[in-house]
Amino acid sequence: MKKSFNFEDIIQICVGAFALAVPISFSEEAWQLAETLPLMNLFLLLSLSLVFLSLYTYESVYLRDIKTRRLLFIARIVIAYLITFVIVCLVLLSIDKLPIFTDPLVALRRTVVISMPASMGAIIVDSFDKE
Repeated sequence: MKKSFNFEDIIQICVGAFALAVPISFSEEAWQLAETLPLMNLFLLLSLSLVFLSLYTYESVYLRDIKTRRLLFIARIVIAYLITFVIVCLVLLSIDKLPIFTDPLVALRRTVVISMPASMGAIIVDSFDKE
């Protein structure tokens, strides 16, 4: 069971996020969906990401025992999503599909859409080693 958050966890989150961010980031459908999806749906995707990260972390990483580690539990979810967000940004930037300076809203939209599945890959890989 996870009792701390360390460098190995960060690397696992990066690898898991990268594994799913790469194929989805190369998809023109994902770019177009992000551009046309209403803001409410984007917020829903972000919320679903955090809910599923929380549920999976609660069940598989902490084995339903967070009583004495609530802060670490919350931090792990936030950190996992933020790392995923950065990884997705880097992947989109590397393929010139992150128009951060010319159209920051499109850049944010694409990152949120692709971060949903990538965040699940991140937390699943993070759960592989239970201490």
